[in-house]
Amino acid sequence: LEVNGKDSHAWFEELVYCLLTAYSSARLGQLCVDALCDRGALLEGPLEEVVETLRVQGHRFYNKRAEYIVEARRLVLTLKATIQSFEETGEARAWLVENVKGLGWKEASHFLRNVGYFDVAIIDRHILSNLREHGLIPDDKKGLTKRRYLEYERVLQEMAGDLDMSLGEMDLYLWYRKTGEVLK
Repeated sequence: LEVNGKDSHAWFEELVYCLLTAYSSARLGQLCVDALCDRGALLEGPLEEVVETLRVQGHRFYNKRAEYIVEARRLVLTLKATIQSFEETGEARAWLVENVKGLGWKEASHFLRNVGYFDVAIIDRHILSNLREHGLIPDDKKGLTKRRYLEYERVLQEMAGDLDMSLGEMDLYLWYRKTGEVLK
């Protein structure tokens, strides 16, 4: 993807986008990132300015997300090199979950996809719905723990292999099947 060849600042912007889409929407996440960039508040500026920018844009969790963004700024210069230093994408994802407050398995996978990695799955409610419809996972609606996330990712990997697709192509297809759109 186009972000892959860019500098660590562009990767950080993508990280912020993924922090903002959690429990929100892709459109609102991008709107907030654009507003932060326009105000010069993405990479610097006080917490209060980030809070206010997110609030004005209509983000539901403006206080928490602003805290996550400001805390993540410590990674601006090293994010790209750190991610690229891992031999396995799964290791990079685990590092993100462990080291970026507010980033879970889905959001870390989303970030990695957006910077060019296609061997981890973005498992959201649309993917889960597809898997349940086809009887591939239980219809228990339990939360996505790390164990369950990785288990469902293996199910998707098997499906992708059977169809000669990458894991990224597989989950994108299932997501598109439910939503009818591709945003990024």
